[in-house]
Amino acid sequence: MKVLILTCNTGGGHTSCAKYIAEELIMNDIHADVCNYLELVGENIARIIEKLYLDSTKGNGTIFKGVYKIGEIYNKSNIISPVYLLNKMAKEKISNYIKDNDYDLIICTHLFPSMALTEIKKEENVKFINVATDYECIPFWNETNPDTFVIPSAKLTSEFVKKGFSKDIILPIGIPVSTNFRLKDEKIDIPHDKEYILLTSGSMGFGNMKNLVNEILKEIKDYYLVVICGNNEKLKGILDRIDNPNLIVVGFTKNMSEYMKHSKVVITKPGGLTTSEVVTLHKPLIHMMPIPGVENYNANFFERNGMSLKARNIEEVVTCLKKLLKDEKLQNKMITKQKELIKENSCELLVDYIKENYMKKSA
Repeated sequence: MKVLILTCNTGGGHTSCAKYIAEELIMNDIHADVCNYLELVGENIARIIEKLYLDSTKGNGTIFKGVYKIGEIYNKSNIISPVYLLNKMAKEKISNYIKDNDYDLIICTHLFPSMALTEIKKEENVKFINVATDYECIPFWNETNPDTFVIPSAKLTSEFVKKGFSKDIILPIGIPVSTNFRLKDEKIDIPHDKEYILLTSGSMGFGNMKNLVNEILKEIKDYYLVVICGNNEKLKGILDRIDNPNLIVVGFTKNMSEYMKHSKVVITKPGGLTTSEVVTLHKPLIHMMPIPGVENYNANFFERNGMSLKARNIEEVVTCLKKLLKDEKLQNKMITKQKELIKENSCELLVDYIKENYMKKSA
């Protein structure tokens, strides 16, 4: 069996999720390839598609809310969205790529390739699975027609059904995070004389991040503060100039799971994949400064269900952190809720489902 996993580089979470799925499939002796859909469709179409969608979901949230209203109109009137029409143009290229490489199953961790596959499915026997990487049914998912739709939580089933999906195709096993991420055990080079707080920078601006770090260091003195900057070398340079023995600045790391696993509290932007990584490891969580749009939905879902605290500004981050560090009952309650609502073995469950429902049919 050969599986193609299509992602887009419009956000790191989609690609990380695709890589996790591929890793888990390969561990189970199933051939899996990850491909950037936007590279397949060609530069011109890709640029238009990306700009159209990203422009509709940025800003102060007004456009994003409007997109939802437009989506509801499409459901009632059968009007096809411009996003779908643009992805429809990629139909032939994607179909040929699948045939040329003899793929049996396609998995989409992004909306765009799912739209192209929906168009292909009208004329050809193509099997594909959608994987939602946010805790919300984002605009235009309702225009896709997958065989199976993996969603982040059973608590979101009714929302996806309301958007037009049959309950029979919904698989509420969670955003896939690979077994290796959860079980990997590697040493990280940090002091162990006291516990530490983990702060992942995400897409925060340099000024905000520096101010946040300084404020935490000023108010929380009994813990190390470990800040992961990723590939953002400029931010790392700025934070490296802060003279404080409790600050540990880390650049790009392949051991994110180890930093998360050994931290007392994790503070992060509310991206769907990063959040899933944290709760897979069962850590007290603070969502900081969500960008209006899907990040707000992610943060609200977790806060509403007792799985995180949400902070809208630097002052609230510090207040939430103090509250969480002082209240062990709150920490334990948060972890209990995470275990109840989010499956830690989501990637294993997806591979098991594929083996049961697709391998037999393609054999």
